[in-house]
Amino acid sequence: MNNILKHTLLPSLMAASLAGVTLVPAKPAAADDQVLRDAGIGAVTNVVTGAVRGKRNVLNNAVRGGVTGAAVNGANGLRKNRRNRSVVQDVGVGAGASAVTGAITGNSKDTLGNAVDGAAVGAAIHLLTNGK
Repeated sequence: MNNILKHTLLPSLMAASLAGVTLVPAKPAAADDQVLRDAGIGAVTNVVTGAVRGKRNVLNNAVRGGVTGAAVNGANGLRKNRRNRSVVQDVGVGAGASAVTGAITGNSKDTLGNAVDGAAVGAAIHLLTNGK
């Protein structure tokens, strides 16, 4: 009897739970429709700050800046009033995201520099998009 239950009930239960997990998300994503704008601002800002600091790898700087911009956008999406951005939050999330992204992409030798670049990205996004 146990084998019959295992072979008939468990596959149905697994299929139902899988469908429930994939078809009904618990919470929508926090990023808004301006995530590409913020990623672009982040990429350009990080390329500029990387050039100023002597980090000439443009592609790596652009990727790190784009990810940082998307993270700043996502963190802003958690706010109740998305038009009233917090400069402290934008700079902090930018610094943290850039430091983590630098560690993931293999640029972990300059964590403080990555955090400074990310803070500049967060500040640029805040200045260009606050109230819009």
